[in-house]
Amino acid sequence: MCGRENLNELTKVLYKNSTLTSLNLRYNYLGSEGGKALADALCMNSTLTSLNLGYNNLGSEEGKALADVLCKNSTLTSLNLRENNLGPEGGKALADALCKNSTLTSLNLWYNNLGSDGGKALANALCKNSTLTSLNLRKNNLGPEGGKALADALCKNSTLKDLHLYNNNLGSEGGKALAVALCENSTLTSLNIQFNNLGSEVGKSLADALCKNSTLKDLNLEKNDLGSEGGKSLAGALCKNFTLTFLNLGHNLLRSEGVKALADALCNNSTLKDLNLEKNILGSEGGKALADALCKNFMLTSLNIYNNNLGSEGGKALADALCKNCTLTKLYIHRGNNIGFELTSNNRNLIIY
Repeated sequence: MCGRENLNELTKVLYKNSTLTSLNLRYNYLGSEGGKALADALCMNSTLTSLNLGYNNLGSEEGKALADVLCKNSTLTSLNLRENNLGPEGGKALADALCKNSTLTSLNLWYNNLGSDGGKALANALCKNSTLTSLNLRKNNLGPEGGKALADALCKNSTLKDLHLYNNNLGSEGGKALAVALCENSTLTSLNIQFNNLGSEVGKSLADALCKNSTLKDLNLEKNDLGSEGGKSLAGALCKNFTLTFLNLGHNLLRSEGVKALADALCNNSTLKDLNLEKNILGSEGGKALADALCKNFMLTSLNIYNNNLGSEGGKALADALCKNCTLTKLYIHRGNNIGFELTSNNRNLIIY
């Protein structure tokens, strides 16, 4: 831990130092006073490019002070403010700063109670900022309104590549708005909308978007109650999309019907490399369908099918498939599947978990 005395010394160093480029002060409980002192020093520093202030209980006032830094500092490219209780006001201040800043490329605001107002302010900033490439807004309770505002911003922004919106209560409205944005946006390569209660209809909307989008590579849809119908829709998209390489559909109640459709899609898809189907009630029939797909697909390198109660029949079918498949390097199966035996493979590159 840095401590108050050491922080005073550190701020003095930041005023004078001309070589330090990276500083990690997470878990130092700097609080409001420490945050202000550090902010003052950063306004004068011209070498630091990466700063981690995660878990420091800075609060909204210090969020505003750091926003002022971003208006003046021209070297910082990465700023981590995870879990600092910045609140909507801190979020708004940082959003205003992003409209002026032209150097920051990565901003982590994970779990800061930004709310829909903070989300809307940041969405407005994305319409004006042209340097930010990565934005992490996980667990900020942005709600449907915040989600819709960010979706609108994605239709205008042309630099953001990485957007994390895990656990933001986006709901079907926010999800559908993001699907529309994916039809228009041509720069985003990674989108995490895990645990947002999207539902099967949003699954269909996202599937339609994937048929049109040609830039997204990573999509995380875990824990969204997509159901078998959502799974079928996304399967159809995989037959037409040729850019997606990572897809997480874990915990979505896909059941055997949904996974059978996805298995058929894998026989035609030639780009997906990493697929997560953990805890989807696949059963033995789902296991057999995936086994058949592995005999025909030669692109997939990682498959997670933990906790699907595949049973001995599903396990045997997959064991046979592994004798033919030579591209899979990671298979997650030995948990919650009751296959009754230890799965092995002659493929030296394959690791079975």
